[in-house]
Amino acid sequence: MNKYKILAISILCDVIGYVSFAIPGIGEFTDIIWAPLSGWIMTKLYKGKPGKIAGIISFIEEILPGLDVIPTFTLMWIYTYVFSKSEA
Repeated sequence: MNKYKILAISILCDVIGYVSFAIPGIGEFTDIIWAPLSGWIMTKLYKGKPGKIAGIISFIEEILPGLDVIPTFTLMWIYTYVFSKSEA
């Protein structure tokens, strides 16, 4: 998959996480569904050990209240395609 397509999907997933944070009261309940889904999506977008670790971090970030503002997917894209020497 093209790295810019992965970036677009990553930004979309971060926006979905923000939406659940933006709706007080209801957002916490949507995190119960979004947290495992975001972890799974992260492992599918980013392969290997870094993807698995990022999936766990994404799950934890989404399930804990107040941490939804962290753009986990976009940060993983930056790590993978900007800072990492090998492009996955």
